[in-house]
Amino acid sequence: MEAKAQAKFVRIAPRKARLVMDLIRGKNAGEAFSILRFIPRQASITIGKVLQSALANAEHNYEMNKDDLYVYRAYVDEGPTLKRFRPRAFGRAARIRKRTSHLTIILKEREEG
Repeated sequence: MEAKAQAKFVRIAPRKARLVMDLIRGKNAGEAFSILRFIPRQASITIGKVLQSALANAEHNYEMNKDDLYVYRAYVDEGPTLKRFRPRAFGRAARIRKRTSHLTIILKEREEG
């Protein structure tokens, strides 16, 4: 059984979010929370909220034990890019890309064996 949570169109660059997501992949849910708490990156706040949502989905919808849950899959997909322009010298314009991300976390129960 798997529990899933997603956050779409989050205003974080996917490359920066993947740095944080790589740290929690494969860890226990409690350990992942403590890792996210002490990472000095903006993405860790949003990823913590998605992890909290996945944990709540697991407990409420599937009646899983939260002590046995671990981060089975965690990935960041690229969302649409907002394009803005900034004036530059000699009448030129430079494009600014405001990138968005789709965050997905899937939790699974550890198999006792």
